[in-house]
Amino acid sequence: MRRCCQGVGLPCLFKGVAMAGARPPRFLLVFDFDETIVDENSDDSVVRGRALPERLRQSPREGSYNEHMQRVLAFLGEQGLRAADFRAVYENIPLSPGMAELFQFLSKHHELFEVVLISDANTFGIEAKLRAAGARSLFRKVFSNPAGFDRRGFLTLGPYHSHKCLQCPANMCKRKILTEYLAERAQEEVEFQRVFYVGDGANDFCPSGTLTAADVAFPRKGYPMHRMIQEMQEKQPGAFQAAVVPWESATEVARYLQELLKRRC
Repeated sequence: MRRCCQGVGLPCLFKGVAMAGARPPRFLLVFDFDETIVDENSDDSVVRGRALPERLRQSPREGSYNEHMQRVLAFLGEQGLRAADFRAVYENIPLSPGMAELFQFLSKHHELFEVVLISDANTFGIEAKLRAAGARSLFRKVFSNPAGFDRRGFLTLGPYHSHKCLQCPANMCKRKILTEYLAERAQEEVEFQRVFYVGDGANDFCPSGTLTAADVAFPRKGYPMHRMIQEMQEKQPGAFQAAVVPWESATEVARYLQELLKRRC
């Protein structure tokens, strides 16, 4: 079968979007977080202006970034950073251009869109930012690396899962997460007509490869996901099945979805 909101001026906009007993949503919308919902890499935001030792300034070896951030967070804990400090950093990361408008659109049409977030950041930072933006209730699920505070008050980080994908870092394969989520929802008799994927990074290219011709990939223009899709389209015409709609402002995503609803597809 075919897969048939505070911060800046949006204080309580998205409260109560879930409606018990409502008909299942027609569309699944998947978001990345870093440099997609927010306009920075949140890990960079955490360390900005802080002097890291040489061992932590060096780029981690490929596939071990999650372990590297575990060490960075431990160091910041030793320097005295606690929950309030981290929360303030995450809450103040700016949203990407047009993202507040896209959230408003989704709030207005919440009965049609099921929204999830899949990110290689961490749960604490994502939850803090979404709540500060007034947008947490838009998201049915947040899939990210688990993060919390230990008895010392240090922010700790773990891997999301293990997998066998050779394209993705050891701690997370977004394709696996998306595939399993769609299977889980199908078991619950929720079949989406279309899937929309909004991302920017190389790790968003892997899950976008599961999209079908009915679906739409929204890569941020000029970022790795966009470049990788373009390379595949050039080298293997037709291999990337989904429609591709690059964006610079998330209002372009909202505009596309609005036009889709007008056509009643």
